[in-house]
Amino acid sequence: MPSVSAERAFALFAVVVLLGTTLSALTVPTAAGADDSLAFEPGVPEEYAFDAPTETGTATVGGDSYESVQAAVDAATPGDTVHIRGSFSERVIISTPNITLESAPGRLARIDGDETEDALTIDADGVTVRRIWIHNSGRDTGSNDAGIWVNGTDARILDSRLTDVTFGIWVNGVDDVLLRNNTIVGREAVRPLSYRGNGIQLWKTTDTRVVENRITDVRDGLYYSWASNVTARENTMWELRYGVHYMYSDDCRLQNNTSFDNDVGYALMLSEHIEVVDNVAVNNTGVSGHGILLKRIDDSVVRGNHFVGNDRGIYVLNSVRNVMANNLVMENGIGVHLTAGTEDERVFGNSFVNNDRSVFAVTGELAVWNASERGNYWSSADAADIDNDGISDVRYRPSGLVEHLIYEHPQAAVFADSPAFDAIRLAESSFPVIESPGVVDHHPLTTPPHSDWRRYYERN
Repeated sequence: MPSVSAERAFALFAVVVLLGTTLSALTVPTAAGADDSLAFEPGVPEEYAFDAPTETGTATVGGDSYESVQAAVDAATPGDTVHIRGSFSERVIISTPNITLESAPGRLARIDGDETEDALTIDADGVTVRRIWIHNSGRDTGSNDAGIWVNGTDARILDSRLTDVTFGIWVNGVDDVLLRNNTIVGREAVRPLSYRGNGIQLWKTTDTRVVENRITDVRDGLYYSWASNVTARENTMWELRYGVHYMYSDDCRLQNNTSFDNDVGYALMLSEHIEVVDNVAVNNTGVSGHGILLKRIDDSVVRGNHFVGNDRGIYVLNSVRNVMANNLVMENGIGVHLTAGTEDERVFGNSFVNNDRSVFAVTGELAVWNASERGNYWSSADAADIDNDGISDVRYRPSGLVEHLIYEHPQAAVFADSPAFDAIRLAESSFPVIESPGVVDHHPLTTPPHSDWRRYYERN
């Protein structure tokens, strides 16, 4: 004799079969047409469209003029501003605290480091560098050759340009640094990408802010190592290995950044208490191909982000107690790839739209992805909302026995899209008495919480 719950599930399943076609037509977003493609216009600058100044360099401070930047900063006293114009070929070391180095009004002055070590070194506290073009650092990644090497607390690097550099800006164990509105262009010809330096290297820094920078042609855009309480917002990274890369860095915030056309958009590793909020990762399809990678990331929040057109939207490896909420996960090969000891994740309010596969979960447990009475939207689900409350009355199993079987027996992958495996998936979604490792959403949403998903489609 079947149980009452099984009978109810079967009756509800019959409703879904009868109404599924109509409901799907009403609630499942699809692209506007077969010829459409993802539309994404990040508005990045031309990487090398910079005209170098042709006039001989002149530096002024306190009414005196010098032919070299080094002579001028050596003559400066705390509180002075050194104005430079034209082009200089020299390495510069600033050892006087609380001075400002900036271009005179007009075109940016350029300091060419002649491919020798660090082009500009800040060796004092409270130094500001504003509207300077740093070019041609040394080429040795082993000695960490950088465009700007920061050894001073409370440094400010603003509105500047760094080109043909190995590492762009290296923050070397000092705190309270502000990096704002800089363009960093590495060396495109250096291959593979792992042979390059990073755009902004944050090493053992606390309370540093990285704001509105543009980074390309380096290895990783922002690289964190033993950093803490760092806020990075409104930065744009493209054509890199990793747009952002965290290692051993806790209590940091990543907000409103854009990472596209990289191997991985955001790679978070071996860290905790990270907030990833309102970022965009588009078309990250390299060797790894993740919109965001969480590897041993604990007690963190991934909220309000857009992961669109990546090989995998979200890849979660051996991570625990994280919240993944209100993200748009769309047009990825796999929406979420869950594996290797990941558990206690809270996943709700997300829109899973038109992914080739919504979830691939390699797990021995059943993970429940809904908060209280509110789950996620799944464009691949057949929703049945009898009471019109916006929540389907049928649970959804985006990943279950089929994925587990394929993991245990890889040779079965050839049958993943077969009618037999489709029948297993349908049974898992329809009958709560059939439980297996994977993911279940008991309260899937009938419409996507994200109303702006269509902006990623463009008719050709």
